[in-house]
Amino acid sequence: MTASTLPASLHGKTIRWTFQDGPTKGHTFEHTFSRDGALTWRSTDPGAKEHHENASAAVKVSDDVHLVSYLSKESGYTLTVALNLKTGIAMGFASNGKEWVQQSGSFEVLDA
Repeated sequence: MTASTLPASLHGKTIRWTFQDGPTKGHTFEHTFSRDGALTWRSTDPGAKEHHENASAAVKVSDDVHLVSYLSKESGYTLTVALNLKTGIAMGFASNGKEWVQQSGSFEVLDA
């Protein structure tokens, strides 16, 4: 992806990412950020079910960096991830009332 093709917002896009560490190490997930702020996400593992969240945030920090965040009703974790569109690197944090985990990985933006 070049600077001229970067989306103004990730809303309406599907993002596929894989963390290289943390509790979801090696698992790939797809997240679709709706324009109304809702989010649909799922593991790419066979038979995995979709999860729907009523609210999420996806904001442009700079031409290359977007920040996404949502609270999962299923797990009780809030996931906040910085996505560098130039490098494909994802850096984030998953937290709940008892635990905080830093995670890193890679991602790609799919056509919505």
